[in-house]
Amino acid sequence: MAHLRARRRMALALPIGMALTASFGFLPSAAAAPVDSPSVNARSASDTSLAYVVNTRSTDARTLSSVRKAISAAGGSVVETYARIGVFVVHSANPDFGKQVRAVKGVASAGATRTTPLTAAGTTDEGKVQRLTAAEVKSASATATSGEEPLEANQWDLRAIGADKAAKINPGSRNVTVGVIDTGVDDTHPDLTANFSPSQSASCIGGKADTSYGAWRPATPDHYHGTHVAGEIAAARNGVGVAGVAPGVKVAGIRVADPQTELFYPESVVCAFVFAADHGIEVTNSSYYVDPWLYNCLDDPDQRAIVDAVNRAQLYATHKGTLNLASAGNSSDDLDSDALVDESSPDDSTPVTRTVDPHKCFDVPTQLPGVVTVSATGVNKAKSYYSSYGKGVIDVAAPGGDKLQIPGTPDANGRILSTLPGNAYGYLQGTSMASPHAAGVAALLKSRHPKATPAQLQALLKAQADPQACPASYDPDGTGTYKATCTGGTRDNSFYGRGIVNALDAVK
Repeated sequence: MAHLRARRRMALALPIGMALTASFGFLPSAAAAPVDSPSVNARSASDTSLAYVVNTRSTDARTLSSVRKAISAAGGSVVETYARIGVFVVHSANPDFGKQVRAVKGVASAGATRTTPLTAAGTTDEGKVQRLTAAEVKSASATATSGEEPLEANQWDLRAIGADKAAKINPGSRNVTVGVIDTGVDDTHPDLTANFSPSQSASCIGGKADTSYGAWRPATPDHYHGTHVAGEIAAARNGVGVAGVAPGVKVAGIRVADPQTELFYPESVVCAFVFAADHGIEVTNSSYYVDPWLYNCLDDPDQRAIVDAVNRAQLYATHKGTLNLASAGNSSDDLDSDALVDESSPDDSTPVTRTVDPHKCFDVPTQLPGVVTVSATGVNKAKSYYSSYGKGVIDVAAPGGDKLQIPGTPDANGRILSTLPGNAYGYLQGTSMASPHAAGVAALLKSRHPKATPAQLQALLKAQADPQACPASYDPDGTGTYKATCTGGTRDNSFYGRGIVNALDAVK
């Protein structure tokens, strides 16, 4: 998944007012009441069941019981109840289910989480990974020097943020776990098995946690994204393959990508954040956006419910001590613009071109309050040509790879080398790769400051970042294809936020 289904979009800046103002504080009280969606969201009576999230106005037992009865009366079947955040995951074949339940007194928002039936099959959109052959692994390993992992000479990204030096001072604490909310993690990989935490791992596909042994593993070897991300964070320094940014911390896998479509549906992500919080995970990484909408707009009842449900879940995790990080997107878009065109939503059926207001429509979970948004850089510390950006959107930057910025490594490959399922290794580039680098640094900071709250940890992450000024001009391929304008000062700008994360500073 080079540009990946998992992180193929962009991120928008969430207004401060969205943080905690309505009942529950999950949506702005000043927002206009949602109207039923146009024909793109229409359901016919011949449709099979759809998945929904139903969000209550209160978490008291009486309200939850009343709403549950209303769900049943409207033809809904409850799959899971997240009582502490007032979210029901529901299946229903009633085409008017959402409209009927939204009229119930105790319901704050409710909507479908997809536009195709639950039985619909899909196709994966993996993108391209450059896999290392056995011969290439052997050749690369021959260049390793004393103290390096066999493939570390090709990991320019570790050196770019001082992670190689940081590991000699503090590789991270075993008391810190980073949860990889993704396509699944192959914990049998020799670079991951020593640091993997089965007790903090699960599959959340469908919105209900499955903790049976191995449920967290990817559906097939082609679903490699989560394993690549996990290796970037915590591949062990064990004399095998590659090294992670924080090779001493633990990593957990929370699988959320649908095994058929590779889509990241809201109910699965709600489950993942709640699971991470309830299982003591200190940091999560989300290198994806919630499907099926590129932007979730608050004037659409389905999309409003998605924002509400996922926001409740991630805020619950934050309140329980989890710092959540997410990737900014690979569209090379200015996410602080006045208007953006969405040509890809809904991505589970037929997309309809629409223009959206980035101050009313949000990339989830990237733009939710308290989530750290990460842009990507290449070996020259310049913004990666594909990375989205935006003043007030980007918190920090980190290595994500860039094929236009070529390092002086034996492989001369500007992308990121990490683990793949089946004891393999390969290269990917994307903000999907940048976010786990920042998550690894956050884990090092948590190791050093074990009592730090998520807000304090985020402040530390920004404080240790190396300031990176806006370039005089930006045209990475010389053709104007990826031309972008950076705005802001050295210590806070639209390309790099507060700067590029620094693992060495994190452990000093």
